[in-house]
Amino acid sequence: MSTRKASEEREPPIERRDQLVAPMQAGEKVPERWRIGTEHEKLVYALGDHHAPSYEEKGGIHALLIGLTQFGWKPIMEGDNVIALEGPDGNVSLEPAGQLELSGAPLENLHQTCAETGRHLEQVKAVGNALGMGYLGLGMWPDKRRDELPIMPKGRYAIMLRHMPRVGTMGLDMMLRTCTIQVNLDYQSEADMVKKFRVGLALQPLATALFANSPFTESRPNGFLSYRSHIWSDTDPHRTGMLPFVFEDGFGYERYVDYMLDVPMYFVFRDGKYIDAAGQSFRDFLAGRLPALPGELPTQSDWMDHLSTAFPEVRLKTFLEMRGADGGPWNRICALPALWVGLLYDQTALDAAWDLVKDWSMDEREALRDAVPKLALDAPLPGGGTLHDIAREVLDIARGGLAARGRLDSAGDSEVGYLEPLGEIVASGKVPAQRLLDKFHGAWGGDISRVYEESF
Repeated sequence: MSTRKASEEREPPIERRDQLVAPMQAGEKVPERWRIGTEHEKLVYALGDHHAPSYEEKGGIHALLIGLTQFGWKPIMEGDNVIALEGPDGNVSLEPAGQLELSGAPLENLHQTCAETGRHLEQVKAVGNALGMGYLGLGMWPDKRRDELPIMPKGRYAIMLRHMPRVGTMGLDMMLRTCTIQVNLDYQSEADMVKKFRVGLALQPLATALFANSPFTESRPNGFLSYRSHIWSDTDPHRTGMLPFVFEDGFGYERYVDYMLDVPMYFVFRDGKYIDAAGQSFRDFLAGRLPALPGELPTQSDWMDHLSTAFPEVRLKTFLEMRGADGGPWNRICALPALWVGLLYDQTALDAAWDLVKDWSMDEREALRDAVPKLALDAPLPGGGTLHDIAREVLDIARGGLAARGRLDSAGDSEVGYLEPLGEIVASGKVPAQRLLDKFHGAWGGDISRVYEESF
């Protein structure tokens, strides 16, 4: 989740609706300026007994953040606490229970993205080795109860932890027990954004299936392949889901603004502190009637904060976020941006991808999304067959899109190779979660602690 820094300058208030649309319009870029931003989270554990380290304990999460400063990262403070780091490779931040996230810098190609990922993992492993910490690349804690997990000292998380049980049964699981990989991508125009948004939403279940990697809860199989994805089905219906209006005629920036105005607020950030506004209305804020700050009007920073508090399968801010994948080990982190860059950053590929999904009804899209957490590639497709039946075709489209980009590394290799882990999954028909279950029921003998030997 995003990290705010306190500013001494007070911004002017939002006074017109076009100021709400402006950030999305400002995101428009010519293709030469399109960038790739990759975010990935990992579970942090103590090597000795596998517990999730607290922020304060000796050799805990605070020590991990401080340890990373040796690589040039600069602390971001909230009160007296270091809660994030900033540097040339983007930001390192904390999820609510200490999951460690790299929000990577916007980069020109996948070679740079994968090199950035490699640098980050080398750094966290070096610090982790010194502190006695390890990392798991999974979509969810395989063995921890919620009450076994620490809470990080970030103001927005305290507000969300109070609010989540009011609006769903699994919001606390989302915050405390899950990890994801996300990709942030650009668009050229409103029309380009719309098409990419629609393709991204329609094919997000395929990404969920290919990256499904959360089959365990509290040391036992949970009946799902991506339990992380299932968790989102009852986290908060006001700010999650497949967004049917995106596929309606006339969809664009204005319609997304209307959606976000209907999403209840979480907080307002003032003078370095988070003010609880959970459940209150941004429309009331625009009218100066927000109960949490009566008489005050929102700023652009308030609006950008609010845009970050919706969690649909694809999210629009000043770029599009692809949000459907479980966390995973190093060799799969680079595959997610490869998939979406291949599909969305070449016009021929984008058109071909849209042709695959454009005739699906909204009910069919919803049914596919609902089936994938349990069935992954075996989820039934609209019109017959399974998701596995189109996975190879989608990967072929993505390969073509990456090849057309012609971005070569110093060895003369294209970006296409980053799709190889997904090609292996499709060829075998087994997603990562199924391989973990095979080990659990086979070589591990039902001992979930063996997952820690897999490391990151």
